[in-house]
This record gives sequence, structure tokens and C-alpha cells, in this order.
Amino acid sequence: MFRPKVPTMPQPTGLVTPPAVVEPTAVIQHTPQTPAPAPIVAPAPARPTVQLTPGAVIALVGSGTAVVLVVGAVLVSMLLAVAITGASVAICALVIRSLIASEGKRR
Repeated sequence: MFRPKVPTMPQPTGLVTPPAVVEPTAVIQHTPQTPAPAPIVAPAPARPTVQLTPGAVIALVGSGTAVVLVVGAVLVSMLLAVAITGASVAICALVIRSLIASEGKRR
């Protein structure tokens, strides 16, 4: 039941072509020639330089500030939600403990 069954290869159908005959080729080695010296060319810069205008700098600073403010507001609101949830659970625990203690005193 747990042994794998290896599929059997079916017999080929249709026309079967014989394998191609490979004829050996001669390898001719050439004597290495001295390469011609390359002309000295000044290397081109890898990337073009970026020119920032004063308006572009102001836009970048403004958008960066907006991103920081939005992310900060989201993180502070998440922290506040966790703190409020924790405080409400603690108050519920105190009320339940008080109800259980007062129930024991009545009997």
C-alpha cells in the first residue's frame, strides 16, 4: 500500500528515426598572436549626475516630512489603542474580582 509504483515506459508508437551519426572533426590549434594595445580612452561616468533644483529640494523635504508625520500618527494611535484596551481589561478584571468577593461574603 505504501510502496511507490514506478510507471512503466510505454512502447514508442509511430515512426522511429535512427540516431544521427556523429562524425569527428579535426581541431586545429592556432598560435596565439599578441593583441594590439588598446587605445587609452577616459572612462565614461557610470551614471549621469542628478541636478536638483531648489524647488525639487523643497518638494522632497516637504514630502519626507509628510511621510514622517503620517507614520508617526499611525504608530501613536496604535499604541494608544493598545493602552486603552489594556486599561479596560484591567478594569473588567477588578470588577469581576469584586463581584466574586462580594458574592462570597453574602453567603
